[in-house]
Amino acid sequence: MYSWIWRHLPGPTAVRLLQVLILFLGITALLFFVVFPWAEPHLPFDKVEVGS
Repeated sequence: MYSWIWRHLPGPTAVRLLQVLILFLGITALLFFVVFPWAEPHLPFDKVEVGS
């Protein structure tokens, strides 16, 4: 997967590294600000019980 992304990015190595960094930060921001807040109410992290 990473080699596929690397092959499809245009430009020399320095530009590709910058594009990979921007992609990584964009995907990370999308996860933290959109996906994780949407999924949090559906996860049972606050309903932990020991015993019955």
